Amino acid sequence: MFGKRAGGPEAKSKAPTQGGAADAPAEKPELPEEALTIAQAVTPGAVGSGQPLPPSVRPDLPSQSPQEKPTPGHSELFRDEQDRHNETKQTIFTSLVEAVDLTELGKLDAAQVREEITDIIGEIIALKAMVLSSAEQQELITDICNDVLGLGPLEPLLERDDIDDIMVNGAEKIYIEVNGQIELTNIRFRDNAQLMNICQRIVSAVGRRVDEASPICDARLMDGSRVNVIAPPLSIDGASLTIRKFKKDKLRLQDLVEFGSISPMGAKLLNVIGACRLNILVAGGTGSGKTTLLNALTAFIEEGERTVTCEDTAELQLQQPHVVRLETRPPNLEGAGEITMRDLVKNCLRMRPERIIVGEVRGAEAFDLLQAMNTGHDGSMGTIHANNPREAISRLENMIAMGGFNFPAKVVREQIAGAINVIVQAARLRDGSRKITHITEIQGMEGDVITLQDLYVYEIQGEDDNGKLVGEHKPTGLRPLFFDQAKYFGREQDLFEALGM
Repeated sequence: MFGKRAGGPEAKSKAPTQGGAADAPAEKPELPEEALTIAQAVTPGAVGSGQPLPPSVRPDLPSQSPQEKPTPGHSELFRDEQDRHNETKQTIFTSLVEAVDLTELGKLDAAQVREEITDIIGEIIALKAMVLSSAEQQELITDICNDVLGLGPLEPLLERDDIDDIMVNGAEKIYIEVNGQIELTNIRFRDNAQLMNICQRIVSAVGRRVDEASPICDARLMDGSRVNVIAPPLSIDGASLTIRKFKKDKLRLQDLVEFGSISPMGAKLLNVIGACRLNILVAGGTGSGKTTLLNALTAFIEEGERTVTCEDTAELQLQQPHVVRLETRPPNLEGAGEITMRDLVKNCLRMRPERIIVGEVRGAEAFDLLQAMNTGHDGSMGTIHANNPREAISRLENMIAMGGFNFPAKVVREQIAGAINVIVQAARLRDGSRKITHITEIQGMEGDVITLQDLYVYEIQGEDDNGKLVGEHKPTGLRPLFFDQAKYFGREQDLFEALGM
C-alpha cells in the first residue's frame, strides 16, 4: 500500500525537493481532504506548498560551528535539545510525506495509520543512518503520530487527568492548571503555523472555523472538554488556545465530599433538593466548578424523565438514557444562520421536556428559562456567573432588562421568586480550592425585595502551615419552605438529618 520510499522517483515527482527549488514545479496530486489535513497538521508547507524548509534542516547549508555559540545555561541547553529534536522530527516527517501514499493513508483508521507510520519511520531512520537510542526513536514516533492523529504537543497534557486547564499563549508558552495552581510547562509548538493548524483541526471537527475572517471560536473536544480559540490578528503573539478539560471519570457528589468541596450533610441536602424536583440555579465565578457541580446534581434525575439541555458548547455529560442535547450555532461568514441560546430554550419548550437544563444563562434566554420553570418544568437547572446568591438574582434582572423586556422591576422579581427555589453558590478560594459556599433558598417577596434564606454556609476559620484555607460547612438550622415538597417525595427525614434538626 505504501510502496513509495524516500528518494525514489515516485517520491520526487510527488513532493518538492528539500531545497524547495526545481526546474519545473511538480504537479500537485489530488488528495482527499482527510489526507491533506493529515499532511498539513505537522508541516504546513511540506505537501505541495513549494515553501523551502528552514535552514536548520537543509543539508546544503553549513551549520553554525560550536565556537560561535555562547556557553549555554540550563534553560538554553534544554531549548537546544528541543530544537534538535524538532529538526530531526521535521526531517523524518518530510521523508515520511515523500514515502507514503497520502490518498491511501486517508482511508485507514487511526490504529492502522499509527502502525504504518511506525514501520516507515523505522525504515527512514535506518536509511538515513541516524544515531538514535530506542527511547529517542520511540519519542519521535509518538510525537509524529500525535501530530498526524491528535493535537500534537498537547497530547501528553490531555492524557493527564490531574490537569484542569490548558492555556496556550502562542507557540512558545503553554501553561496548565493543576490543583488550582497555574504552572508553565516545558512543552512548546514548533511554530505558530503548527499551533494554528491544531486549532483549525479542533474547531473543524465540530463544524466551525477559525481564521483571520473569523478569529474567535468556541468548540469542544471529543471527550466534551471546552475549547476557546482566538487567532491573529486579534491575538498578537500567535493563536491563543484555552482548553477546559473534563475528568475522564465523571465526578459525583460523593467525590466532591472527598475533595472537601462540601460536607457529607451538605451533600445529603443537595441530594434531597435534586430528588424533590426543585428548580436550581448554580452560581459562581470563572473556574469555580459550576459545570462540574451541575453535572453532579443531574445524577438525581430519574431515568424515565425526558431532559433537554441547551448549551453554547456542549459539555454537560448526563448519564440518563433519555437526554436531548442542543447546541447553539454562530453565524456564517455572511452573518446569517445564527441559532442563539434563546432560540434553543424557546424551541425546547415544544419538545415535551420534563426538565430543562441551560449550561450557562448569560442573556435574554434568562426570561424564557424563568417562564419554563414557572410552567410545570420542575427540576430545571442552569448556571450563572455571580459571586454570591444575591448578586445572582441581580444579574438575572439585568439580563432580562438587556434582552429588551420592558417589565417593572417588581414583576421581574416576582418571576424570579416564583421560578427558582434554590441557589447553590460555588467559589474558587484564594488558595485554589473550590468550595460550595452557600446553599440558599429563595423564600419569596417582601415588598419589592426578594428574600433569601441560607440553609448551608461555608465559614473560613483560618489557614494551615501550607497556606491552605481551613473552614467548615455549617447548617444554619433554619427550616426551609420546601419542607412540604420534601414530605411529598418522602424525604422529610433526610432533610431533617441534613439540616441537623
